[in-house]
Amino acid sequence: MKNLGKLLLFLTLFLNTLHAGVTASVTASDVYAGDATTYVLSITGSNVEKPAISDICGNEITATGSQTSFTPMNGEYIKTYSLSYQFAPKQSCTVDKVAVNIDGKIEYSNSVDVNVLPRTQDLNGDFLLEFESSAQELFIGEPFSLTMLLKQKRGAEVVDNKFTAPEFKGFWLKSESKPQRTQGAEYLTTKVVYELAPQREGKLSIKAAELKIASRIGVNNWNARSPQVRWRTYYSNEIDIIVKALPFDVKIVGDFTIKASVDKQEINPNEALNLKLEIQGTGNFEDIENFKPFVADVNVFDEKIQYLKNSLSQKIIFVSEQDFTIPSFELKYFDVKTQKIKTIQTEPIKIKVNGHVLKKELSITREKPSTPEILEGTTKIEIVEKNNYLYISIAFFSGLLVGILAMLFKSKVSSKNRKIFDVKDEKVLLIKLMPYKDKDKDVEDLVSILENNIYSKEKVLLDKKKLKEVIKKYDIS
Repeated sequence: MKNLGKLLLFLTLFLNTLHAGVTASVTASDVYAGDATTYVLSITGSNVEKPAISDICGNEITATGSQTSFTPMNGEYIKTYSLSYQFAPKQSCTVDKVAVNIDGKIEYSNSVDVNVLPRTQDLNGDFLLEFESSAQELFIGEPFSLTMLLKQKRGAEVVDNKFTAPEFKGFWLKSESKPQRTQGAEYLTTKVVYELAPQREGKLSIKAAELKIASRIGVNNWNARSPQVRWRTYYSNEIDIIVKALPFDVKIVGDFTIKASVDKQEINPNEALNLKLEIQGTGNFEDIENFKPFVADVNVFDEKIQYLKNSLSQKIIFVSEQDFTIPSFELKYFDVKTQKIKTIQTEPIKIKVNGHVLKKELSITREKPSTPEILEGTTKIEIVEKNNYLYISIAFFSGLLVGILAMLFKSKVSSKNRKIFDVKDEKVLLIKLMPYKDKDKDVEDLVSILENNIYSKEKVLLDKKKLKEVIKKYDIS
């Protein structure tokens, strides 16, 4: 009996060796770009060493699985291993032969061709991805809306999904809305709106968005590592935009309104006056630069523009000792509706400074030298002055000494009379710090706190140590 058992084992090993081999195949040789297929190695033999496969045609392996089966042949059973590797090919390729060690001998599989078909928008699938543009022809910088609609058939199963948005190359992405979901009789629809603006002239394209959907393919007899889902990729349509250059050498395009307002029109000498400039409408706000008007004998401090979705605002501070007028603010842009250059501007604003002192013009009148009158009957006497070097030297050094003493006395008096401003006066402190705001982060933080304390009810304590260091650093007085 023992000899009979050994004989049966020998015959089984002999038959497995006789039929040893490896065959390669794919579950789908024709696939759309982005869709997955499975590469399968069927290996027959008693002692099989599984090959090490890290990728297929340079594509990442997304799932693996294995299965063992016994096939009857001539009254005996042939042992077969099936190894599966799921991947999503990006382009057509040929999977090379794979070497497998079977019963101590190297066997090679056949090569397999995978044909990747160009993706087209599937209008009848369970999922539909679609782009809609508010315009097809635009000027550089002219904003437009791109609406993305994702439609999912009711009852369509989703295990997992991966969405890849387009990169919008050649466009500024100004804003992106939150997803809005609605339910219809046939579809569940998700809507997202992108606000864009073209950056350059020519034909620009918005490439297709990509949505990968994983759905179940049922349970099989493979182990837990075997693929349980199938991925399918859905694509949107592409959008082409014709972009024209702005005429008349202007940079701003759109439709705008402009407004300037001040917190008061009467101030005290050296009191800060706050102006708020607002521009609203539609267009390329990001190309509008800071406004800083020149007003003679007035200190002007401009803050950076604050950009919002369809508006911008800027704060400007004026400090003066006398009455002045804030000039009008002007914006020139190309109006797409009228196809003409349009200029809008604010009205000048007069500011009264209470108790101001008018400047007087300095006038210098030269007096003509008087000529001595010689009376008749008198004798003209000439006086000849002899140089006395001793007296000249004494006079020179005396004058020099008096000058030095005068300078020392003036410096001491000036130092005593120098006014130190009150750091508790936040408005004055703000004015003193504004010139250093853009070049010092500590000053920027202090200015932000002062503006908050001045213009809002909520008060924040200043960092006294930081303030002291800044005043000392820039010798602010």
